[in-house]
Amino acid sequence: MSLFSWKRTLVAGRTAQYGTIGHGHPVLFLHGWALAHHAYRDTLRPLADLGCQVFAPALPGFGGTQDLPHRQFGLPGYGAWTDEFCAAVAMTEPAIVIGHSFGGGVGIQLAASVPSRVGSLVLLNSIGGKWDQGHLMAERPLWRWGLALPSDVLGAGLSKAVPALLEDAVLNIVRNPRGVYRVATLARRADLDTELRTVRRRGTPVTVVHANADAFVPKSSFDSLCAVLGARGSVVRGSHSWPIGDAEGFAEIIGPIVATARAAGEAVA
Repeated sequence: MSLFSWKRTLVAGRTAQYGTIGHGHPVLFLHGWALAHHAYRDTLRPLADLGCQVFAPALPGFGGTQDLPHRQFGLPGYGAWTDEFCAAVAMTEPAIVIGHSFGGGVGIQLAASVPSRVGSLVLLNSIGGKWDQGHLMAERPLWRWGLALPSDVLGAGLSKAVPALLEDAVLNIVRNPRGVYRVATLARRADLDTELRTVRRRGTPVTVVHANADAFVPKSSFDSLCAVLGARGSVVRGSHSWPIGDAEGFAEIIGPIVATARAAGEAVA
């Protein structure tokens, strides 16, 4: 069985933590809000068996990676940081970029601003869409977000993933409560229609996945993402954090995407 290597590098002169596993076609995995690279290790490990090298950075403010400088804080700053991270780990070919939740928003930003980094994009319960009838997610009442937490953790079979969630989330909240709050506010306010249209215009392959019991990112947001991208999308069983609780389901969805991307890369070579 392949094992993750936990490493440290410098991105723009600041410490960044990341995990990596496997060899072959590059996969860049961008984690969700309040989490980091450790929580997804069981989910990502099978990708190494598909002939991929997975890079899973802890995004700025999480998992021991230093915050973005104040003037760079925002999704464009996260996109630029991710580009610099790829350079720091010597990623030289376009990657399969997989973003979960907040990481999906970062992936969209990266694909729009640095298209050479992204061979294909996979959005899992991603931020960046509209809440309801065209309203921004920031207009969603805060009490609805509060109600989402227990249903997400206790429902849809996610209870077995609680230790993995707590491993990252509790440490992040203890280490950097202000940063966790700032990123939550950033995620709520994200409106990525312009970036999504840019990604669509360039013809970047995009897969959009939503979970039927997601109480954090409502289906209306998934529908709006699909509409702007012109993508059909797919719905799986589970809660917002299903990629952590359903490694087999994750592999079933990602496996064909990886195979297609590898074949395309081999054809170009």
